[in-house]
Amino acid sequence: MLKSAHKLRVNTWLLLGLAAASITLGCSSNAAQNTHANGPAGMPVKVEEAHPVAVNDATDYVASVRSRDSAVIMPQVDGQITQIFVHSGDRVAPGTALMDIDPLKQQATVKSQQSNKAAQLANLQWAQQQYDRSQGLYAAGVVSRQDLDQAKSARDAAQAQLDSLDAQVREQEVQLHYYKVVAPASGIVGDIPVHVGDRVSTTTQLTTVDKPGSLEVYVYVPIERSGQLKMNLPVDVIDSEGKTLVQSRVSFISPQVDNATQTVLVKARIANNNDALRQSQFIRARVIWGTHQSPIVPILAVSRLAGQYFAFVAEPQNGGTYVARQKPLKIGQTVGNDYEVQEGVKTGDKVIISGTQFLIDGAPVIPQS
Repeated sequence: MLKSAHKLRVNTWLLLGLAAASITLGCSSNAAQNTHANGPAGMPVKVEEAHPVAVNDATDYVASVRSRDSAVIMPQVDGQITQIFVHSGDRVAPGTALMDIDPLKQQATVKSQQSNKAAQLANLQWAQQQYDRSQGLYAAGVVSRQDLDQAKSARDAAQAQLDSLDAQVREQEVQLHYYKVVAPASGIVGDIPVHVGDRVSTTTQLTTVDKPGSLEVYVYVPIERSGQLKMNLPVDVIDSEGKTLVQSRVSFISPQVDNATQTVLVKARIANNNDALRQSQFIRARVIWGTHQSPIVPILAVSRLAGQYFAFVAEPQNGGTYVARQKPLKIGQTVGNDYEVQEGVKTGDKVIISGTQFLIDGAPVIPQS
């Protein structure tokens, strides 16, 4: 009796176990069928539609800044510097004394010429007296006409000699004026590389006087692009990060080509009211030839592998689904926080801007604006 009851319980448990296993297998089969029917779930990603913007057709060149009102001060005479009246950075007015060159030798020359002039003046006065006397004697018939002409000739020669000496004195006095070096215009004194006691010549640079706020950008454009140059063409002065410091336009195009570099000199005037630029400074100048329309994509959406740029685009599939496609890009200029795309992405493409590090080509995605 006990044995029969035990056997009945075992059979009951076996039946229950088989029923549970059947239910489990049925559920697993239904889940597998559903998964096969719907496909794997897509990864939610943020997308941004590529849209065209106006992009400048521009070229960057290394340029230099020149002052339009900068005077290089060089002596007009040779000599030794005896005094320097200014310091670098001083503001000066026109005619302000900058430095003295030893004038003693020139002063002696002027004094000598003045003495010669005084002696010749005495000679002229004596010759004039002789001529006056000869005129009286000729009128009285005491001397001949020849004697009168000789007296007149002596007086004229003395006058000519005096005129010559007078011109020499004025020349030496003007030369003496050059021994005091003065500012030719108002401005700021630059570096002073000479010192008191230095001997200078007419080829020695003493200093510079720059008038702030009036500068020109010198851009050397290759001859290949000279045909596109025209007056009033936009020129931007940019910093190392590509930020525009000053905007200007072409004000001069050289009619000649530099033989050494085969470039054409182009100038553009800049105000520089905030003193952001300096005379003789090397800068980057961007010549803007025109504009064109190109799509842009965010910089954060672009990756770079082995020198090639890539971006993922959410590409539509049948049934309203999307997959990520990795597109190689040809990048142009940087426009704010975006890249100009010349090839690889077209207007209207949904560019994936989030989770790109987890994507592979062909992965299903769910675009979210």
